[in-house]
Amino acid sequence: MEILAFGVQSDEKPLIEKAFAGRHDVRCLDVFLNRDTAPIAAGYEVISTSVNADLGGAVLQTLAAGGTQMIAQRSTGFNNIDLDVAERLALRVARVSYYSPYSVAEFAWTLAMAVNRRVIRAAGRTRDFDFRLDGLLGRDMHGRTAGVIGTGKIGEAFTRIAHGFGMKLLGWDVAENPACAELGMRYVDKERLLAESDLVSLHVPLLPSTHHLIDQDALALMKDDAILVNSSRGGLVDTSALVGELRAGRFLGVGLDVYEAEAGLFFLDKSLEGVDDDTLARLVTFPNVIVTSHQAYYTEDAVGQIIDATVDNVGDYLAGRHSGNVLIPARPAP
Repeated sequence: MEILAFGVQSDEKPLIEKAFAGRHDVRCLDVFLNRDTAPIAAGYEVISTSVNADLGGAVLQTLAAGGTQMIAQRSTGFNNIDLDVAERLALRVARVSYYSPYSVAEFAWTLAMAVNRRVIRAAGRTRDFDFRLDGLLGRDMHGRTAGVIGTGKIGEAFTRIAHGFGMKLLGWDVAENPACAELGMRYVDKERLLAESDLVSLHVPLLPSTHHLIDQDALALMKDDAILVNSSRGGLVDTSALVGELRAGRFLGVGLDVYEAEAGLFFLDKSLEGVDDDTLARLVTFPNVIVTSHQAYYTEDAVGQIIDATVDNVGDYLAGRHSGNVLIPARPAP
């Protein structure tokens, strides 16, 4: 069988080809799945997609009409998939339920320390042989308070690093993680966490209940000199409200690896085009903000685990097996 993989980065391609070698042929495309590209999948029983694929109702109907029966998404998140439509069309949909939590947690800390210690500004200066320290004053993390919103596997990894810095730990989640509690984390309500934390890092999934979890009211509760990091999903933060707070001179720093309107932008080269997203354009102009393009997961370890799980998901489908990665099992349409 030949499998069609959409949205494959150049670094990913040899890893995907190696993982499928001897099992199935794989055709890797750098284009992302959307309404315009969905017809390419005609004749492919199995396709693989990336996190920024458009798997809304219209795309799913095009896929099903072209003969696709199984979608293997190379990500943990699946908020881009209309599962109700997929179920009606009897499409099997699988994701990757687990990969290295350290990849994301370590990158979240990279963003936090980069804005805290003004690394981007400092590196830019030294390229011009400007070695002044004016405007580069950071602060110790030791003894300050880290607020971790979402204490699952990634949140726990982030917490362990914060503990290593010697920080006080506050947590908020629907269920407490005993491992975080053992590190000294106190679970408090979201409002208290936001008000008392010097660093707030987001590690919850994007659900209807968490959309704009950090909205205008939440931002207003935070310290004026706090650091906010989001390496989870862009929709957790009301970006327009965040821009308003930044315009008012608030926050020591903001590190964003995700953006709520990133589809059609992230993972693509837009350097020779005009970006018509005024909110994003304004966001990247603030000197205390770093925006990266959804790369927190992008390590050899995590990407390798994602690809291996994708290969297993395809194998399970073909063998008629069911695993915890399956979101929608294949079954006859009503």
